This record gives sequence, C-alpha cells and structure tokens, in this order.
Amino acid sequence: MAAASHVSSGGDAARSGGDRPNIVTILTDDQGIWALGCAGNPEIRTPHLDRLAASGIRFDQFFCASPVCSPARASILTGRIPSQHGVHDWLRGGNAIDEAIEYLEGQPGYSDYLDQARYACGFSGKWHLGASATPQKGYNAYWFTHREGGGPYYNAPVYRDGKPETEPRYITDVITDEALTFLERQAGRGEPFHLAVNYTAPHSPWIDNHPKELVDSYDDCPFTSCPVEPEHPWALWNTVPGGVRDNRREHLKGYFAAVTAMDANVGRLLDTIEQIGMRERTLILFLSDNGYNLGHHGVWGKGNGTFPLNMYEESVKVPAIVSQPGSVPEGVVCSELLSQYDVLPTLLDYLGIENPLADALPGRSFAPVLRGERIESRERVVVYDEYGPVRMVRTREWKYVHRYPYGPHELYDLVNDPGERENRIDDSACGAIRTELKAQLDEWFHRYVIPEFDGTHEAVYGKGQLTWAGPRGRGAQAFADDID
Repeated sequence: MAAASHVSSGGDAARSGGDRPNIVTILTDDQGIWALGCAGNPEIRTPHLDRLAASGIRFDQFFCASPVCSPARASILTGRIPSQHGVHDWLRGGNAIDEAIEYLEGQPGYSDYLDQARYACGFSGKWHLGASATPQKGYNAYWFTHREGGGPYYNAPVYRDGKPETEPRYITDVITDEALTFLERQAGRGEPFHLAVNYTAPHSPWIDNHPKELVDSYDDCPFTSCPVEPEHPWALWNTVPGGVRDNRREHLKGYFAAVTAMDANVGRLLDTIEQIGMRERTLILFLSDNGYNLGHHGVWGKGNGTFPLNMYEESVKVPAIVSQPGSVPEGVVCSELLSQYDVLPTLLDYLGIENPLADALPGRSFAPVLRGERIESRERVVVYDEYGPVRMVRTREWKYVHRYPYGPHELYDLVNDPGERENRIDDSACGAIRTELKAQLDEWFHRYVIPEFDGTHEAVYGKGQLTWAGPRGRGAQAFADDID
C-alpha cells in the first residue's frame, strides 16, 4: 500500500467537533510482532486481535522509538524521540507518591490536544511515566493506574482514586473492568471520548501468574515460533526471572497465556463498544510498547536483554492495528515503514486538530492511509530508533546500528539476511552504504535532538532510570549501573 506523505494536521480532511470519532488506544507490554496470530504465528491464539485486524489495517513494518517501555510510551504520547523528551530507560524511580516525578511535565501529548478539543479522556492500566497516582496529559475524566511498571498479575500494586491499593484479582481483567466502567459512563453522552487501555501483559512474570486453564492449554504447543538458539554472547539472562535455561517451556507457556488472556480482554472491549452502538464512531489503535525476544538470537528480553543494548528486529518491531469500520479500509496489510513517533501527528491529522509543534517533531502523519488514499511514496522511507547511546537507522534494505562513543557497530543486509545473522560492518564491499547510513543517522538526530536530553551522553545500561536532577527535569539524569 502507498506510503503516507508528509502532511500537517488539520488539512483538507479536517473534521468539525461533532464529526470527530471516539479514540480508543490499546497498548500491550513486551509483545513482539511475531506474537500475533494474524501476523503469521500459527501457535499463539489471538482471535480478537485477528478480528480487529480483519476490520481495519494491520501495519507489518511498524517500529518502536526505543526498545524499552518508558521511552517508547513517552514517544507515543508526545511524538518526540527520547533525546527530545528525556526518558531514556524504564523508569525505576519517580513513580510512587513519595518520590513522584512528572517526567513529561510541560511536554504536550496527543491526549492533551484531545482534552483541549473537548474529548473526555480516560486512562486505565500501566502509566510508567512518573507520578503514577496523579492524572496527567489531559486524562482528567478517569484515571486508574498500575503503581509501577510491572509486577505480579495477582495482588498487583495499583492507584485507584489516587490512593495505593493491592488488587487481588487478575490485573489484565481489572484493567479492562476499569476501562469498561469509563465506556459505560460515556454511553449516551454527546461528547467524544478518548480511552487509553494500557495492559501490563505479556510482561513477565510468567510462572504461576496466569489463569491455569490458559497456561495448560499450551501444554502441547511445540513453540516453533520461539527458536532454541545458542546463547548470544551479549545476553543478560537475568532479564528473565526463574531460570529460563532450566524451565524454558513453562516460561513460554506463561508468555503465550498472558497474550491470550489479554486478547480475550480486547474482545470484551470490542463487544462493549459494539453493544453501546459506538463501533463505527470509534477509531481503535492497537500497539505494543516494544518487541521481545523469547530465544530469538539467543536472547530473552528486549533492547536491554543484552549489553550492549540491542536493536534486533524482534526488539524494535511491534504489532500495530488501526480500525474504524466504515471509515478505515478493512482487511488491509500496509508495509510502509512507520514509527511510534508518527502516532501523534497521525491522530491529530485524522481528527482535524491542529498540531502546533509539527515542524519540531520528527513524525509524519499516515492518516491518508487510514482514509484509504493512495499517495505517492516518499523516495526513501526510513525509521530511526534509539536507546541511550545506541542509535539505529533502518531502510527497507539495510539496518545500521551505531553505539556512542565507540561501538561495537552493526550493519545488516535485510534483503539477503533478514534474520540479521551476518554483521557486515567491516565488509569493504559495504563501505559506501555504511558511510551513507551513518551520515543519514547523524543528520536526522542532529536535527531533532535537544542537547539537554541527548541520550548519547548518558550512561544508560538498561537497568532503569532513577531520577532527574536540575530544575523542572532538565539536566543530568541518574541511571542504575548495577549490571550483572
């Protein structure tokens, strides 16, 4: 399908307030694109996500802005890369009431613009962007959050009405229950609404944390979609609890069960939206924050499943589905290269809401694709990614990974080596493409980086971001360095 062009928000397709659809965003945690039935995995059961894809567009070349949760989530909301918003690792500090840091303070997200456009904005699930007890980014109509970034699925720590609680029920179900409460409140009201449903699934833990019947249902699964490979020399096996080497199948069963349980809850959301008569008036966007390796490349984990931090396809490519029956084409697979930093400009463009920061943001709207328009592709579609001092540029044919200040660097020929098995960085035959991609990488980041937030100057090890120093979050950042 044709690529979305570089268009600004509020163009010819601008909508009046009364014509604007409701927006439901669903975000999963650590779900690789391979962990989706409609993306070609015959082993994992995702019937409701498959149903959602059949009713809309599935994007099979969609990338995270950073292969770890908090930076990726901040980029989805704000349209900024980590070196613009300053969240470079998962937020190990600043989430609880007694240490609250609002990391995105002063940085508008798409939900802020929706709130200003008189959308009722509700949030249920994993926030993990600091100050989790406090409604932020325009989510003033409803606010139910996980107190941390992950943890047990039963007896999970949550904030309900700004107060800490321990939720005894299965947290995936609870996040959906809270979302349905918001939907039921909005039924029959004239104002449009935006609901963010952010699951912790399928993030670990996976052992003894999911409905037994679902775990047992994968007893006979061969798990051919999760290869058994030699341990990667950079692998950090402590990123997965419980001793994967000795208990691989049980971990895989738990991960698959977590995905299927989440999928069933997506079905509950879809059913409710249909029952209250809002399906054709509601745009649904499904994404994951980052990908995940379950043995792929000999790694268990995402970008911080290795050190040096990695940019393998399984870490950086995420599932993405958009659906609104009657408005968005149905049953389409789009193969344009897109990124999470494209989400904000796309939503604002689709809704006809002005994007005042369009020129300062890296993303470009793919709303024309959602409207079924065939637009001439850009000469070269490129996506960029970063994780602290690691940066990636990816074309359809090549991927170049640069690690500051001194490597190791990587170069992969994705046409002849889609599995990223042969690093061509020292191949003299690839010198021209290596030089070209490095120049492209430097130019793009030079254009968008805010110096105070530049990740290349930060000691990001993948063990968590602890806090900010400096007024209003500007200045040196503190990161955990207990690599083991």
